[in-house]
Amino acid sequence: MSGALIREQICTMCRDFYKLGWVSGTGGGIAIRDGETIYMAPSGVEKEKIEPADIFELDAEGGVCSRPDGKFKLTACAPLFMAAFKQRNAGAVIHSHSLDVVLATTLVPPGEPLILTRLEMMKGLSGVGYFDSHQLPVIDNTALEHELEDRLSRAIDAFADATAVLVRNHGVYIWGRDASHAKTQAECLDYLCRAKVRMHAAGIDHTAFDRSEPDAPPVATP
Repeated sequence: MSGALIREQICTMCRDFYKLGWVSGTGGGIAIRDGETIYMAPSGVEKEKIEPADIFELDAEGGVCSRPDGKFKLTACAPLFMAAFKQRNAGAVIHSHSLDVVLATTLVPPGEPLILTRLEMMKGLSGVGYFDSHQLPVIDNTALEHELEDRLSRAIDAFADATAVLVRNHGVYIWGRDASHAKTQAECLDYLCRAKVRMHAAGIDHTAFDRSEPDAPPVATP
């Protein structure tokens, strides 16, 4: 895909995510890699109004190769995006402020992961099945975004099967092999977190099932 098309793709995704409430108030961001070039949405601007000319270009080490005209700033998320690019060979990384993800992080005790099991949309996450007990790391937030880099990097290493790191009371960094894959990962996780939060509100612990055997089929009452 050409650089021009990638720039357009970032703008389209930012507008779509704004409508979902994931990047409101200038928050959130997207970065897409094409070979040795990384395209990254700017910081501190209304994401639904970003134009292709506003996108930064970085090299594979995170150095800025091309910056937009005007007062646009490189996002403080850049080191966090780079961690996923380098440690997981990601093709795209999304930073979402999804409210459902934020609420889900509040249900997780400090030092523990978010656990998902027996939810159909888990099958939309890379390498995850319905009966799996899938663990996603939850790290504590910091005052400044870039200060999350070490925590996020260590979480990526510690949870080799995860394609996301959740940040308590903040949001999520989630990645995929390309932009479309990262988008579907983010959509599935948002749904799963929404289900988790609603189940908790209803007093349901969806992790309490015996996962050793599939459920027995129902038996008709005579």
